Amino acid sequence: MNGFRKEFSTLTLVLIPVAIAINVAIGQLAITLKLPLYLDSIGTILVGVLVGPWAGAITGFLANVVWTLSGLFPQAIAWAGVAAIIGALAGAFGRAGWVNSWSRAALAGIITGFVAAILSAPIAAYVFGGVTGTGTDAVVAMFRSAGLDALGANLGQGAVSEPLDKAISFVVVWAVMLALPLRFKNRFGNVEE
Repeated sequence: MNGFRKEFSTLTLVLIPVAIAINVAIGQLAITLKLPLYLDSIGTILVGVLVGPWAGAITGFLANVVWTLSGLFPQAIAWAGVAAIIGALAGAFGRAGWVNSWSRAALAGIITGFVAAILSAPIAAYVFGGVTGTGTDAVVAMFRSAGLDALGANLGQGAVSEPLDKAISFVVVWAVMLALPLRFKNRFGNVEE
């Protein structure tokens, strides 16, 4: 419980809403453009990497709640738990120093993406029948036309889209971390230099 309390400074409480806004804005843009990616975890990953797993998890969860309540993407609530796990993994990878190079950041993203794919596919298949209203529906349709059922098609889509999506997101966070002053990063204490 001490680690949980340590992560939630005033600065963290200011950073979390900013990260939620980043997630919703970029995620909504990806939906509007019908991209076969999500790009809705950049803020979550940033908080996880900077602050830690608890703050990352809460940011991911709350981002999906806010996105749902905004009415922009009402389905987002279904994946709030997955978003929390993405944030926790980002915190663990940040703490382990995996976001200090672009290649390790990309690998952290690929690993996180496979975890997210495994957790997300049953939600998409069984709650939404495999169609979520995002750009990834075209990838699901491709797998369905190959003869896969809803779960298989969503697992296939997840195995293609999620690792690429999270690798891009982690590399974006790596680039942001390069741009942030060390003094600022040290105020959070999760980053391994």
